[in-house]
Amino acid sequence: MKEHPIVIAIDGTSASGKSTAARLAAKTLDYAYVDTGAMYRALAWYCVNNRVDSDDPAAVARACRLWKTSLHCEEGRGRQVRLLIGGYFPEKEIRTQEVTAAASHVAAVPKVREWMKKKQRECIRFGNLVMEGRDIGTNVFPETDFKFYLDASLAERKRRRQAEGVHDNLAARDERDSQRAAAPLMVALGAFFIDTSGQTPEQTNRIIIAEFKRRQAAGKKR
Repeated sequence: MKEHPIVIAIDGTSASGKSTAARLAAKTLDYAYVDTGAMYRALAWYCVNNRVDSDDPAAVARACRLWKTSLHCEEGRGRQVRLLIGGYFPEKEIRTQEVTAAASHVAAVPKVREWMKKKQRECIRFGNLVMEGRDIGTNVFPETDFKFYLDASLAERKRRRQAEGVHDNLAARDERDSQRAAAPLMVALGAFFIDTSGQTPEQTNRIIIAEFKRRQAAGKKR
């Protein structure tokens, strides 16, 4: 009997280091990496390009229902699952300030989160996954035994953002994410909490891999 693919869920606040941690864990384990935040940014980019008002939930939900997308697992720089729009992935475009601002509004639309959940669960067809976001362990794959939640002090997260040349209001973003009606940001039941303040990405990765292996071994003994 074929084993069901493993999903490692890595959730956390903005600039907590979850993207880097997820990439490193996926590379270490040779799993496919999924950045769910990029999926919401892709929709925000689509809305900006098609003049859909990101502040209009009904218009955003309609755009999400109608846009033409497909999932693709890229093999070149480590295995990464991407959401293509008309066969194209706007890698640089989704990181602009305009798209970043629109993404937080787009991500709060309940119908969008329903659509994204279905699409993200489809990623399992590419095999074992390391999936990062804000509701993976609570909403997308709540059944997984491998849940992690990353956070860091607000001062540390601000420093990281500024080093990237980005000036986000992280406190406001945290409040928006944790108070939205659809799949709010929270620590999933059974998640392993990691405070990444003062840690290097390699240190965080070692903690994640060690805990993953511990849980995997414990599961095999049951």
